[in-house]
Amino acid sequence: MNRTNFQELEGLRVGLVTNHTAVIENEHLIDALYANKKIKLTALFGPEHGLRGLADAGAKVNDTVDEKTGVPIFSLYGSTRQPTKKMLENCDILIFDIQDIGARFYTYISTLGLCMKSAAESNIPFLVLDRPNPLGGNQVSGYVLETKHSSFVGQYPIPIQHGLTVGELATMIKGERWLPNLENLDLRIAKLEGWDRSKLWPQGIEEWIKPSPNIPDFETALIYPGTCLFEAIHASEGRGTRSPFLQVAAPYINSTKTAEELNAKNLPGIIFEPLTIKPTSISGMSDNPRFKNNNLPAIQIKVTDPNKVKPVEIGIHLVHAFFTQSKGIDRLRFFNSNWMSKLSGTNRLETDLSIGKSPEEIIESWRFEVENFKLKRKKYLLYP
Repeated sequence: MNRTNFQELEGLRVGLVTNHTAVIENEHLIDALYANKKIKLTALFGPEHGLRGLADAGAKVNDTVDEKTGVPIFSLYGSTRQPTKKMLENCDILIFDIQDIGARFYTYISTLGLCMKSAAESNIPFLVLDRPNPLGGNQVSGYVLETKHSSFVGQYPIPIQHGLTVGELATMIKGERWLPNLENLDLRIAKLEGWDRSKLWPQGIEEWIKPSPNIPDFETALIYPGTCLFEAIHASEGRGTRSPFLQVAAPYINSTKTAEELNAKNLPGIIFEPLTIKPTSISGMSDNPRFKNNNLPAIQIKVTDPNKVKPVEIGIHLVHAFFTQSKGIDRLRFFNSNWMSKLSGTNRLETDLSIGKSPEEIIESWRFEVENFKLKRKKYLLYP
């Protein structure tokens, strides 16, 4: 099946897990399915940020009804994180179509796995309409999640940058039995046409639909797997500005010195520039950012060659630079240890920084586990 030919869905009652990113030829998938009189769209399911992608990170989303179609919308980021049997009682198949961005802690892939579980429990097929990984499929980097740190921002033992499409990840979740009771799931993947692992998001060709409020463009998505770690330290990840995750800041850093030192490392594909930011409340992006209304010395990350960027490595260099400049009370409260262990997938990052390891040593520390993961994922790859 592809997005313009729904023949195999004819005669079925369809549940759809989706959000605003599921656009096909300028039409939303919801409207395309609803317009097909041979298909009955019976239930819609929205992930974090809601069906329209407008809710702030972590904000609870309520059940409602789609005004255009009258189809009920069940929130998977409210009282439940996965469809219940009652929600699926009028569904013959459950479809997943959401644009992911290729980072383990981006919660749409946690929703993917939980919806697979729900489909298995209700004994209905689960169909993934695959979409490209905007960061490509070759680069894999970052700690592999240790299962004791599993959470909704990390459900699977995969690296921070996993290099998989959602279709490939779904087959791996089932094949590796990362979630229980999926052995008999009827998993179907509608494969992409014309995508290969070397391709990043085709800038200037495909319109970027921001998958969440603070990923406004491809460059932000590209850097996000590294600078999202700033959510777990005493610093600003740039929320409250128009360039979240491309600007990081803290009151205790010397931004000019930091930019010079980072640029001297010649990290591929980027340059760093010093600036001052003032996080404010921005409707539709961040209502209450950290350090709200305070002027902060900051670092701007500018992408010069997207194909050379290594985002997780950039994040480690930045976190290390901020850690080494923190003193006194800023050092004592530098880590949100619980959140850092969930985002990084381990306690090792905090430990290694605390004992003085260099960014290069930290990055080298995950090489073996990443290579093991790449070997394991080989049989699940759907694209060359």
